[in-house]
Amino acid sequence: MPAVRGDGMRGLAVFISDIRNCKSKEAEIKRINKELANIRSKFKGDKTLDGYQKKKYVCKLLFIFLLGHDIDFGHMEAVNLLSSNKYSEKQIGYLFISVLVNTNSDLIKLIIQSIKNDLSSRNPIHVNLALQCIANIGSKEMAEAFGNEIPKLLVSGDTMDVVKQSAALCLLRLFRTCQEVIPGGEWTSRIIHLLNDQHMGVVTAATSLIDALVKKNPEEYKGCVSLAVSRLSRIVTASYTDLQDYTYYFVPAPWLSVKLLRLLQNYTPPEDPGVRGRLNECLETILNKAQEPPKSKKVQHSNAKNAVLFEAISLIIHNDSEPNLLVRACNQLGQFLSNRETNLRYLALESMCLLATSEFSHEAVKKHQEVVILSMKMEKDVSVRQQAVDLLYAMCDKSNAEEIVQEMLNYLETADYSIREEMVLKVAILAEKYATDYTWYVDVILNLIRIAGDYVSEEVWYRVIQIVINRDDVQGYAAKTVFEALQAPACHENMVKVGGYVLGEFGNLIAGDQRSSPLVQFQLLHSKYHLCSPMTRALLLSTYIKFVNLFPEIKQQVQEVFRQHSNLRSADAELQQRASEYLQLSIIASTDVLATVLEEMPAFPERESSILAVLKRKKPGRVPEAAGDVKEGKGAPAPISAANHQAAVAQDGRGSPQVHNAVSGASASASASADLLGLSTPPASHPSAATASAPGHMGVLVDVLGDIYNSSTTNASGTASPTPAVNQQQNANNNYDAQGSYNPKKVSSPSSLANKLNLQLKPVEPLLEAGAQVQQLLNAECVEDYTGYVAQHLIYNVLHISDTPSMIITFIYNNVPQKLTVKLPLTINKFFEPTEMNGDAFFTRWKNLGGNQQRSQRIFKATQPMDNASTRAKLLGFGIQLLDGIDPNPENFVCAGIIHTRTQQIGCLLRLEPNKQAQMYRLTVRSSKESVSQEVCDLLAEQF
Repeated sequence: MPAVRGDGMRGLAVFISDIRNCKSKEAEIKRINKELANIRSKFKGDKTLDGYQKKKYVCKLLFIFLLGHDIDFGHMEAVNLLSSNKYSEKQIGYLFISVLVNTNSDLIKLIIQSIKNDLSSRNPIHVNLALQCIANIGSKEMAEAFGNEIPKLLVSGDTMDVVKQSAALCLLRLFRTCQEVIPGGEWTSRIIHLLNDQHMGVVTAATSLIDALVKKNPEEYKGCVSLAVSRLSRIVTASYTDLQDYTYYFVPAPWLSVKLLRLLQNYTPPEDPGVRGRLNECLETILNKAQEPPKSKKVQHSNAKNAVLFEAISLIIHNDSEPNLLVRACNQLGQFLSNRETNLRYLALESMCLLATSEFSHEAVKKHQEVVILSMKMEKDVSVRQQAVDLLYAMCDKSNAEEIVQEMLNYLETADYSIREEMVLKVAILAEKYATDYTWYVDVILNLIRIAGDYVSEEVWYRVIQIVINRDDVQGYAAKTVFEALQAPACHENMVKVGGYVLGEFGNLIAGDQRSSPLVQFQLLHSKYHLCSPMTRALLLSTYIKFVNLFPEIKQQVQEVFRQHSNLRSADAELQQRASEYLQLSIIASTDVLATVLEEMPAFPERESSILAVLKRKKPGRVPEAAGDVKEGKGAPAPISAANHQAAVAQDGRGSPQVHNAVSGASASASASADLLGLSTPPASHPSAATASAPGHMGVLVDVLGDIYNSSTTNASGTASPTPAVNQQQNANNNYDAQGSYNPKKVSSPSSLANKLNLQLKPVEPLLEAGAQVQQLLNAECVEDYTGYVAQHLIYNVLHISDTPSMIITFIYNNVPQKLTVKLPLTINKFFEPTEMNGDAFFTRWKNLGGNQQRSQRIFKATQPMDNASTRAKLLGFGIQLLDGIDPNPENFVCAGIIHTRTQQIGCLLRLEPNKQAQMYRLTVRSSKESVSQEVCDLLAEQF
């Protein structure tokens, strides 16, 4: 420690030295506890402590508190120091109170009284200490206690300048806590006139206070404008030798200049011609000084000079009334674009974004387009590149749109991942806003998807679909272009979505060419099917049923796909339902019914741009309004609904599609000679178009089964019915949408399952009103493990569950009794509970289940593309927990789960080893029961 001099506290210095020399945390705590005990004994036992000793011990307590230890005594001694006439003792007392005393403390009244005494003192140092303490605490109680005294100190003619400075800043701090602390009326003009004070420090502090007051009540403080302009003029025209005490590296009062310029940005340009002219002269002088050679090579000089310049440019942009100043500001900023200082380039780009939105300076900004494009490509700092993108977006208009969009597309391939999504949105907005030929717009969006498909949000591809549907002249070109794009070996899923929708609606426009014949279109789309997510697959299935209507010659191939995906091959209930219903629709419905149900989507209404809204949410305050008038139809194209075979598209609040199920009157009319379900109903009783839509008329029955793998059931009405956490019970929701009598109360199990499954069906009302829906809960309890094996159906080549329970549904349709027998997809995996395990636990358990009677293994050839994402989805859908990072081979999949039955819990481990070169799988299942291992292995092997 350095030698202690003068009024230094030697005891404090020794204590700090001891703490620093401690070798361990325990030693430090021991030394602190010893010191706390000593201080406590001094405060309690020694009544003769002088001010110096109290100050020393209070400093020690403060140091201990700053080390992170709690202090629960010494507060009264600190308060006593406030009454001392010595500066050092009073300073320590105020410091302790500012840091440690809670505003709810019982001592606060004593503290407030001591502060009031110091505020009325004639010693300016004591007054400043009190003001600093008030500002440091800054509570509402302080505002209420001193709300009257501080404004008086601020405007009093007897108050010293140094106290006025502190009073202004203290009042600002209290104003931020409690805005009622500033009195109105005559106080307003007295506070405003502080801008004319002779002392520059007082003016600087008062400007900060007035700026805050103006933001709350601009009209009341409007008189500050002329005074601020006058003070700014004096500073700008002054030489650096005139304001020596407030000159910073040859720049006169830079901080005050910046504050005054910011204050003026709270108001519109002055109405008084004299004040307005004087302000313009100030701004011109600042711009002229920016062109002068620097008076110093030090960075502090350029920083201060540029700080004033950029604030002046911000005021010019805010006023937006002087074309000459706006153009000059743009030219000045253009010089900074080539400056070696990164911060200057960033600030120049940021300010030019605002200039680009002004009609006076837009053309001047466009002159720097090449430099800005170079900045976007070559800048090392990603934040500067981001600003360059923002500026290109802001300066874009009809004359340069194609060039800017193309440059942004070129850069997008190598752009930083952090800015790609924003760039995609901006390119999409610009392409639509300035498209003179919508074939160009289609090309741009498809290029966006090709280059940065992962960053293309739903709103973007929704929008291109809307434009294609709404404009007949671009539909053929869009179909041809998207067909060519889909032929690429690597095709993003968003491209598949656009391709599926466009070809499903307008594929007939290019079907005349042998290279894009109906079968080629179908095969091309289906080659992408297995690589897509369930939502995209659902869209593709809707495209396929559209193909049945557009191209009857490929009906058999499409039906074959529907058969394959209408059962266990698909782990998604929505896909099963779509495939099943589309298959029946294609088999039963007549050509007229298909043409009506699957007619082209209608045009979308024009509404606000959802893409622009997304961009504004991602970058609030950063999106220039110049490019913000894009109009679009809200909502997105959606594939035709699975249930009820008719699409009715509605939009939610974000403009995304929601598919609702409906049967239109036109559809009902077209079905006059064909029953969609093939029910034996007399032809004479079929509805007409008029009666089909009338209330009370017979609708179409839709039956929905539970999801085979997922934990929730999607029903025909579009609602989701969540299944409880898996134990030994499994719930399924059955929904009916019909009119008439029905009796879905009989559930039967094969004799082999009678003692292994307990099935209960919750009773419901036997009659349904027209258009009503009812949900019936089926509760399945697994008593003991059972076998529901999967066999290959030889006729249709589809999967079929054998030896599983079935539900018999009887109902009356147009006075004719009907009966449906429905297999329930209650395989043993429905009772899985996913189980998390670490690597050690997994392999220990794996070895323990190594007996021949506990394991089952199958080696088989892959029947579908070996895609990791698809494999993961199937395993997760099977109900078992996928354990990542456990198998030494990252290509392998390991899983764990527990099958819950009434009699026991059966642990199950699984390992799937794909061999992509040989197109083979090896599946190994180990469990504590041989029959379960075999059953799980057989069920899962058929999925790959």
